[in-house]
Amino acid sequence: MTKKNTPDFETSIKRLEDIVSKLEAGNLDLDTSIKSFEEGVALVKECQKIISEAELKVNKLLDSGELTKLDD
Repeated sequence: MTKKNTPDFETSIKRLEDIVSKLEAGNLDLDTSIKSFEEGVALVKECQKIISEAELKVNKLLDSGELTKLDD
């Protein structure tokens, strides 16, 4: 897990896929659809945050020259 009570990226993506499938099926009532949509939006935001943090780490490694050591 990335943070306390926060699912990791892969778990979030899987849950998001489940939500999208259920919403696309069109079998949910309006209230459940809205709650599912809200959960999906929160998951997308969390995934974007995780990806941004990973990009920052990679850029720091590239800037520091750490990855060039692998070429030696």
